[in-house]
Amino acid sequence: MRKEFIIEKSNKMIELGEKIGRLLTSNMIITLEGDLGAGKTTLTKGIALGLDIKAIINSPTFTIMKIHDGRLKLYHMDVYRLDNNSGDDYLEEYFEAGGVCVIEWANNINYLLPGETLKINIKQIDEERRIVEIEATSKEYIDLLQGVNL
Repeated sequence: MRKEFIIEKSNKMIELGEKIGRLLTSNMIITLEGDLGAGKTTLTKGIALGLDIKAIINSPTFTIMKIHDGRLKLYHMDVYRLDNNSGDDYLEEYFEAGGVCVIEWANNINYLLPGETLKINIKQIDEERRIVEIEATSKEYIDLLQGVNL
């Protein structure tokens, strides 16, 4: 199942993320792709709100991962600098740690990812507008995606 949203402003990106975050359950994985500045971290801020996380959310580019407490733990990863020679295979243990993983630049660690994830790709149309494409293939992610509307 696929859904596509046109996002006009950053607050709408946060709203979309919050709707996704409210529907997340334990051990779900969201992969985020998109160019620099497309809105991956902005969407993650909304997901955190949906998980009742009060902390400031920013990109963990240099630390690889930040962990935030809420209704479920959020394992926010930015794997831009990783590849299969990086020695960061330990990240895999967080996929089933009872929280939610949001992985920016997830294609860089495809070799670690399980088969089922919620795949989100963000494309910039112009300075303000984005196309957000969301793809779900397993029942739990399809059920989640059916509940996401703007």
